[in-house]
Amino acid sequence: MRKSFVIEAVMIAVYGELLVPGQPVEYIVPYTTIQELYELKDSKEPIMPDPNDEPHVRQKITELIGLLEEPLNRKKIERALNVPWAKSPPMPLNDVVTLTMVNSYDNEEYGEAFDPIETELVLTSIREHAPILTDQPDFIEKVIEAAIQVQVYDLDDFEFAIEDEGII
Repeated sequence: MRKSFVIEAVMIAVYGELLVPGQPVEYIVPYTTIQELYELKDSKEPIMPDPNDEPHVRQKITELIGLLEEPLNRKKIERALNVPWAKSPPMPLNDVVTLTMVNSYDNEEYGEAFDPIETELVLTSIREHAPILTDQPDFIEKVIEAAIQVQVYDLDDFEFAIEDEGII
């Protein structure tokens, strides 16, 4: 049985361990985070704190964009973009990892406390009954402080999250 997690697309490119989980995983990705990949690819701003990691991460972002632009995957994404909250069919990233795009949108439900992408992650998690994976400790804190009923795992706890039977 596949475990599902809501995650930003860039994290799949940045954290290679997400592509080699101990068991099958589905990453549910809000469309706006896919759009963010293009912005990061073209940006002159550093993505990584260590300049030595920068070329590798940019290459991985380019590879992920290439995969998403393959004709079959592009068609899946475009079909889902016609209806709010529609999901694309799963797109295989490898033998154990699939990516599903969700046409989410920020409805400002959580006000100014959360940025639009954070809001979409939370709303997608609620709709999909799937925990969020993030590398942002401040986002985790905000979710806890706001008492939002979603599970959030730090990426450092990825292996635990996969094995955790308490996942929604």
